Amino acid sequence: MTPGARPITPRLGGGSVSTIAQTLQSGARSLDRHSDSPRLDAELLLAKTLGLSRSGLIARGNEPVASECGRRYASLIEQRRRGAPIAYLTGTREFWSLPLRVTPAVLVPRPETELVVELALQRLPHDSSSSVLDLGTGSGAIALAIASERPGARITGVDISPSALEVAIQNSRDLGLSHIDWRLGSWFTPVPGERFDMIVANPPYVAAADPALEELAAEPAIALCDGPTGLEALSAIAGAAVPHLNNHGWLILEHGSNQAADVAQLLGQHGFTEVRSHLDFSGKPRVTLGTVHSPHQETT
Repeated sequence: MTPGARPITPRLGGGSVSTIAQTLQSGARSLDRHSDSPRLDAELLLAKTLGLSRSGLIARGNEPVASECGRRYASLIEQRRRGAPIAYLTGTREFWSLPLRVTPAVLVPRPETELVVELALQRLPHDSSSSVLDLGTGSGAIALAIASERPGARITGVDISPSALEVAIQNSRDLGLSHIDWRLGSWFTPVPGERFDMIVANPPYVAAADPALEELAAEPAIALCDGPTGLEALSAIAGAAVPHLNNHGWLILEHGSNQAADVAQLLGQHGFTEVRSHLDFSGKPRVTLGTVHSPHQETT
């Protein structure tokens, strides 16, 4: 131990003083059958508890521990064992290389949702002043990622949950991305009569009877499921999007890996062209998009 250094954290079960390395090993062992990445989870939770980086845990691994931090760590480990998402326990999640605050009021941002951002950016010039509407913004992940890459774009983020919108607003402040107009309400209700160059959305798309909902029980149900088939929110957005899109505007929708054909059909039924589904990093169809062509807008 460095001379004058103070103990940091204890062993999980109490008892004799142990080192950071021993505490980390014990935490990972406790999560062994409760996580796909027990060592990583244990590191993230201990780093959160001690206010250290993960590399700092290794560098200071031989330092002794102190009881209060250990009790907090043991509590986090137990919550993780019971299924609490790691992002809720640490309070943060990285998305598009942006550190986002995450609370149980919002979905934990997933890596596959970055595909929505990637496809949006491909259709927004670097010097773009285009207008973008993010429906069901949650933590603000999609809107903030686009804003970080296209500072000239005019972005509006909508969510029906006041607590979710608070998280998005705080994230925008933390990241210094203040050029986003946050609005409260359901889908297009907060933007009456407004048109955009692009609409993006990661709406609830899990079917009511899907067993996956049990595994996602810690996350807000309103952001996961909107009806028996899982297509309800996707249908509502596709059906109401055209009057809110400028000519040649794009609609980009994330959906379940087994819903691509249905979503493509929905877009086709509502007048979208160039409809195409795209694969996520695991090779599953995850995002479907289409554009709208309105002769009426061209002649007015």
